[in-house]
Amino acid sequence: MLIKEYRVVLPITVEEYQVGQLYSVAEVSKNETGGGEGVEVRKNEPFENFPLLGGKFCSGQYTYKIYHLASRVPAYIRLLAPKGSLEVHEEAWNAYPYCRTVITNPGYMKDAFFISIETMHCPDRGEQENVHELPPEKLKMREVDFIDIGSDAVIAKDYKESEDPSKFKSEKTGRGPLTGNWRETVDPVMCAYKLVTVEFKWLGLQTRVENFIQSTERRLFLKFHREVFCWIDQWYGLTMADIRRMEEETKKELQAQIAEGEVRGTLGDD
Repeated sequence: MLIKEYRVVLPITVEEYQVGQLYSVAEVSKNETGGGEGVEVRKNEPFENFPLLGGKFCSGQYTYKIYHLASRVPAYIRLLAPKGSLEVHEEAWNAYPYCRTVITNPGYMKDAFFISIETMHCPDRGEQENVHELPPEKLKMREVDFIDIGSDAVIAKDYKESEDPSKFKSEKTGRGPLTGNWRETVDPVMCAYKLVTVEFKWLGLQTRVENFIQSTERRLFLKFHREVFCWIDQWYGLTMADIRRMEEETKKELQAQIAEGEVRGTLGDD
């Protein structure tokens, strides 16, 4: 088991981020789907009486998605896994400002594969020591990793100048560009505390795959939050009602898109 907590500081309020995140998730899903691979949304509905973080949060929005990922996993996993087994199921309970996402592979690896992503969104700069209330034994295992969307390097494939926070300035809000020690001075400010727990029980591959998954999650968090900020002029001012309508339209679009076109998206490389 490998536990890392990624802390992503953003020049956005916690309330604004709720809209910006959901808008960006819908847009990214479209960019990751095609040619028989990508995101299939099975459920997107309210939930109640499901206690999270020790019962502090119990209601919100539940989503159930299936990711068809045949070409998007490391080559050494594709060689070992039988055809048709590379479907990843994602369940998410969004009780904002707290969210919990669980990723599994029930068709093949069952209990041997598990990713949990727990996120707390707070109006601070990432100074809270144990926002996820981890017990002492897990706190000892946890590694903290700060992500700077303004200065952390992205791989060439992920880079777009229009999505570079160190060069972008929002027309609607006047925020940006994010340079120097912006995380210490920017206002408004918030932090997404993303606790990622990975377990991959496969003799001889466990450490290698768990490290690969964590590095992939970091890459995705960096890329995604750069997009959230640089797309702010597209989502700023939208309401949650606007977002729910957009999600329903995106669900239908993905259903059509997954069956046609070419494989595309972030993780199409080894």
